[in-house]
Order: sequence, then C-alpha cells, then structure tokens
Amino acid sequence: MYDLKIKGKKPYNTLKRRFYYQLKNSPISATPWKTKSVLLVDDYLEKEADNFFLRFRGYVEVYKARVESIEEVTKPK
Repeated sequence: MYDLKIKGKKPYNTLKRRFYYQLKNSPISATPWKTKSVLLVDDYLEKEADNFFLRFRGYVEVYKARVESIEEVTKPK
C-alpha cells in the first residue's frame, strides 16, 4: 500500500505524473493486481518494488504486508 505525500497542488501533480510514469515503465507494473494505492507483487519482484519506492523516499509512504490469499468482496447489485 502506498500514499503520495507532498504539500501543494502543483508539486503534488508533478510528483504524481513522475511517479505513475516511472511505475508504468517498471517491471512491477505488470503485477497481477493493482489499484489506485495498492500493488500486489509476487515474492520474486519484492526487491524490485522496494527499489522503486526508495526512489521516492520522503514523498511516498509505503506499507508492506505478506498474505497467503486474497479474497474479493463486493456488494451485490
């Protein structure tokens, strides 16, 4: 899980563009599941993900969790 942390609209938008551009061109962008603020990364890509987020140290809060399985829960229509 990650969250972009920077004050000011213009600096935030600049960081967001740079962050998502580099994420798109990173090997972790091909991960099986991602949402706005969550990436699911297989064990073999963990170091790659760590290195990616270290480039944005001070501007992105990152939390790691290890899971055995993930179950989707949605509301019925």
